[in-house]
Amino acid sequence: MADNEFVNWATRPQLVEDSRWRFPPPSEWPESDLLSIGGDLQPSTVVNAYRRGVFPMEVSGLPGVLGWWSPDPRGIVPLDGLRVTRSMRQSARRYEIRVDTCFARVIRACADPSRENGWITGAFIAAYTRLHELGWAHSVEVFGRDGQLAGGLYGIRVEGLFAGESMFHVKRDASKVALMALVDQMRTNGMTLLDVQWCTDHLASLGAVAIPRKEYLARLAAAAAYSVL
Repeated sequence: MADNEFVNWATRPQLVEDSRWRFPPPSEWPESDLLSIGGDLQPSTVVNAYRRGVFPMEVSGLPGVLGWWSPDPRGIVPLDGLRVTRSMRQSARRYEIRVDTCFARVIRACADPSRENGWITGAFIAAYTRLHELGWAHSVEVFGRDGQLAGGLYGIRVEGLFAGESMFHVKRDASKVALMALVDQMRTNGMTLLDVQWCTDHLASLGAVAIPRKEYLARLAAAAAYSVL
């Protein structure tokens, strides 16, 4: 990837107001991954949740019910632990990487209703698109030589944290190449913590590990310069 393909994320996003919703301190959180239900997807609510180690997602089996989650254990990808195979490196040479040029296309591709276990609703698309407009949500996009979008990912950045939300691909290794590019982007911008929520088998094959919630919150406090403990 050429240097000019990186984006300087040093510019601070637009400030958001304090949320009218409050999470209890971590010492009062339940042992379950689901902390609470309700609330809204206003920018202030979502950003303040990520700052505290919490993210929104609908509750499975309960359409329209908004849940707030903090998995224990939590999945992260150590920036020095991403497993890059020879196949991934070869694929990367076939693609062009862009950052923040077509966020709406990426999130809509991730929200494809034909995907198994899809959870990204129209409300989430609207909320995260607004967060992108405010400078909080970002996308990494992978284009083929034919100029078509081949894959990508999106998530939320809070200081040194990138909270990955979803990724997709329509061509081989495109989502993996997006993840490679994200790690490079984070290093270039001095970021330290890549959150992937749950450590699935697929993510584990790429280097993701599961850490206790308490450890995640400590790493978050260091990465986001925000005390959550």
